[in-house]
Amino acid sequence: MRRTRPIALLAAVLLTPAIGRAQESYKAAVLSEAPPAALAGPVRETLNAQGIRVLDDQGKPYADVWLRKSIPATDKPSGPKGPILFPFLQEGELLGAIRFLGEGHDFRDQPIVKGVYTLRYGLQPQNGDHLGASPFRDFALLVPAAKDVALAQLPQKKLFEQSAESAGTSHPAVLMLLPVAGQGAKGEPAMIRDDEKNTWGVLIPLSLAPKGSPAPVAFPLQLVVVGMATV
Repeated sequence: MRRTRPIALLAAVLLTPAIGRAQESYKAAVLSEAPPAALAGPVRETLNAQGIRVLDDQGKPYADVWLRKSIPATDKPSGPKGPILFPFLQEGELLGAIRFLGEGHDFRDQPIVKGVYTLRYGLQPQNGDHLGASPFRDFALLVPAAKDVALAQLPQKKLFEQSAESAGTSHPAVLMLLPVAGQGAKGEPAMIRDDEKNTWGVLIPLSLAPKGSPAPVAFPLQLVVVGMATV
């Protein structure tokens, strides 16, 4: 598939992405397929029975995403807290799973081999190695399905180490998470195009279970699957 060129992130446009356009459009569709058998039983059982398929700009399947039925949250969704967009999510928590139908790439342009990976919420470390990567710290980390066999949150050190195995490098494999501005209310699969940053994100409608809340809370996010940062 045709790759996008490296880009720099601009905070001023993070909250105003545009829905995918006709030209060179990536598309999203409902995938009536159960989560892959490659996932460990305890993980697979927590995922929705159907997923979301991302089609590339040539109309070919690029990636499939399955979301967790209910994601624990420390509180109801709120606004950003400093550089953290989603402070109510817990680091190391399972968000879902992704399957690349061919070679994929993470937000650092690291190649990700064809296969199945879990998606866990993580925060970018605050150190000099990540200056310029993003003004925000929220990412989904990819962990090889064969390594992620339990539902419990992963401690940061273990999460980073296992995620790095997804890329075969010393750095975790990450996909950026961004807010969705007033989109996704219908719950239909959609792609979000950001012309300024030259990225494509798939809208993922999370179902949160805030602590102390009697009912689930729907909260859409954008998972950037095409595009990269300059680091």
